[in-house]
Amino acid sequence: MSSAFVSNTDLISGRINIIIPLFNDWQAVNLLLERIQSVVTASVVQRMAFLIVDDCSVTDYENLPIGIGQSLSILRLYRNVGHQKAIALGLSYLADQDEPQTTIVMDADGEDRPEDIEKLIQQSLSEPGRIVFAHRAKRHEALLFRASYQVYKWLFLLLTGKTITFGNFSLVPAGLLRKLAHVSSIWNNYPGGVIRSRLPYTAVPLERGRRLAGESKMNFVSLILHGLSAVSVLIDTTAVRLVLFSALMIAASVLGIGVVVYMKLFTETAVPGWASYLVASFLIVILQAFLISLLLVFIVLAYRTQVQFIPARQYRDFVERVELIY
Repeated sequence: MSSAFVSNTDLISGRINIIIPLFNDWQAVNLLLERIQSVVTASVVQRMAFLIVDDCSVTDYENLPIGIGQSLSILRLYRNVGHQKAIALGLSYLADQDEPQTTIVMDADGEDRPEDIEKLIQQSLSEPGRIVFAHRAKRHEALLFRASYQVYKWLFLLLTGKTITFGNFSLVPAGLLRKLAHVSSIWNNYPGGVIRSRLPYTAVPLERGRRLAGESKMNFVSLILHGLSAVSVLIDTTAVRLVLFSALMIAASVLGIGVVVYMKLFTETAVPGWASYLVASFLIVILQAFLISLLLVFIVLAYRTQVQFIPARQYRDFVERVELIY
């Protein structure tokens, strides 16, 4: 590591919080902490304060390494809320402290590589005041998973008009932490919530690492649920696009009916016997498109009128206790 790079990362002053959401991945997080100590510049590690958000794990930690960074705490939750909500709770807990600090979110399994922490810091120094995400330039999952993830990104772009090429691995500047904790959308999906919040963000291309221990809990079903949660964050934009698509379907059906009627009444072209069935099918499409549009309008109106969950205000309801390991 070059001395110039080290001196630049040292420009980040104060404590650096590391949020690690975890569910039963204690062996992996042990290896992760040890790897952070071995690959990250010592001056940066010394300013790290680790917060493990225990998502109501069935198992408990054994022999967590001590003396790495300033402190290591475990935020115990009353019940399992899922990966995204655990991140929101960790962010809200840290935002509620006396003085917010630069905060990094990373997974416990090691797929968010510790050696990339300083690259996030470097990017934050280049673009201050922005949340910095790790854009996945290279992945190591199975071919089916990678193909499914690519389909998810295309569908997300089609439904929302937004591009999402990043996950949870990110750096939140101290000045944006409290603002982010008041964004209700991060409760369902952290990266999608940042996109919806209109807080400034950027991304730096980084390779995704390999799991340090255990097996991944993300499968095909989990990926679909994760994709749906990301789309739900932008439900109003998605609904408008679907309404426009329904309007196009109605217009195309009306045009089709018009062509059949014109051929029947104003030309001598023989109209097939199934033309009446074709008109009936067009009418069914028009009715379905109208009903879908009406349903989407009511969904958006209900979403806009309901009381939003604000993580920064209500996170305490989910926190059982905070354990200070060192």
